[in-house]
Parts: sequence; C-alpha cells; structure tokens
Amino acid sequence: QVQLVESGGGLVQAGGSLRLSCAASGRTFSVYAMGWFRQAPGKEREFVAAVSWRGNITYYADSVKGRFTISRDNAKNTVYLQMNSLKPEDTAVYYCAAKRGITTTIHEYRYWGQGTQVTVSS
Repeated sequence: QVQLVESGGGLVQAGGSLRLSCAASGRTFSVYAMGWFRQAPGKEREFVAAVSWRGNITYYADSVKGRFTISRDNAKNTVYLQMNSLKPEDTAVYYCAAKRGITTTIHEYRYWGQGTQVTVSS
C-alpha cells in the first residue's frame, strides 16, 4: 500500500502561481512513477503531468505544457507540481497518483490521494 496526501491548493488570481505537494508513505516511494490529475466540476478526471521513478522522464498534458512543472524528491518521498501562469480553466480538484511504470492513462494508476482544491479567479 502507498498512502498519498496532497497539499498546497488554494485560491489564486489568474496569472498567479501555486505549488502542490504530494507526500507518500508506505511502500518504497522511489519505485513508483507519479502522476497529477485534475477534475473540474461536471467534468471527467483528466491527466495533467507524470514523472518517472527516477525523475528523468516527464509527460504533460498539452493544456499545461510550458506552465506546469512536475518534479520529485525521493529522499523526501514527495512529488511536486509547480503551476505558473494559472488560468481560470485550471480550477479543479488536483489528485496525485502512483503506479509502477510511467503512463498518462488514468485507470492504470493504482494509488490515489484525496485531492486538493485549486481555484483560479479571473
């Protein structure tokens, strides 16, 4: 089992920045690829970003490419999502998730956090 806890969400104005954190406990964190996903009201959960277990491979959704950066610190069992130039359409609950082997496919992720709300005002 891997337990994941997100933090860092909040209310920010358009153009602002937030950094989300996801702290992991349980099984060895460093063997898992990590992903960030989001779900806006009335919409399906969607992929945002993913990072391989070593941190050397990253994937991004086109909608966040160039604005968001995913990173991880295996010594701290934590993955981050730096979000810059935020837009109102980035408003959603953001979830982190873990699986062996990096992928952008939502249903392949086995472990999920409870989510953190990000609200971007215009």
